[in-house]
Amino acid sequence: MGFALLAADEPPPFIEVGRQGRSNFVIVVDHASRRIPRRLADLGLPTSELQRHIAWDIGALGVARRMAAALDAPLVAQNYSRLVIDCNRDPKVAESIPRLSESIEIPGNIGLSDAEVAARRAEIFHPYHDQVRALLDERLAAARPTILVAQHSMTDIYKGVRRDMHAAVLYNRDRRFAGLVLDALRREVDLVVADNEPYFVSDDTDYTIPRHGEARGLPHVEIEIRQDLVSDDAGQALWAGRITRALQEAEQAFLRSAA
Repeated sequence: MGFALLAADEPPPFIEVGRQGRSNFVIVVDHASRRIPRRLADLGLPTSELQRHIAWDIGALGVARRMAAALDAPLVAQNYSRLVIDCNRDPKVAESIPRLSESIEIPGNIGLSDAEVAARRAEIFHPYHDQVRALLDERLAAARPTILVAQHSMTDIYKGVRRDMHAAVLYNRDRRFAGLVLDALRREVDLVVADNEPYFVSDDTDYTIPRHGEARGLPHVEIEIRQDLVSDDAGQALWAGRITRALQEAEQAFLRSAA
């Protein structure tokens, strides 16, 4: 008998809203939740650590929900902590189930059996990405244009160093749409918006954009917002409005350039 990770009364591995939304945008949130399956006993970590950025992208889901509502766009969000399994890492890489996050050792991720690893992939990682894939396939079959937006947030202080940028626009091989979003956000002169910093998308460090965006030839962008700016409702509403406007402006420019 295999290792069962999620109990029958625990939440599903993903959240989906607005599947029939009329927008060209599809929004995904890879690190939306800090939830840990009961069977994993908080991975041996104190509650204080599970509230930090190592467990989830603080504020990202709140921003994404508001964006999806404003745009009438479908939203798919991962529903368990990236400390259980990171849904933006290829499951073949070591960082998929981190044994160390920043400087914190994750006791519950050390010495896992093959069955335990397989359960995390089968019950959390694959259902989330299968749902994203099914949504994109459905839109393709209906000849609906799609622009993929991966919404993230980043800590304001990483390993003791404060980040000065308010947000960042990330991409890998294809900068077409991301560059338009960056231009739109930078029109707000009081904002510092980084270009492919402090992270950049790559096949080694990312999964969602390479596999669902680039592999399909979809216009796409990954957006990071500093977490101290979206840790409450007011900040999430402000930034959702800001990013929504930037996405709409970029969409119009992108469609003009493709005409």
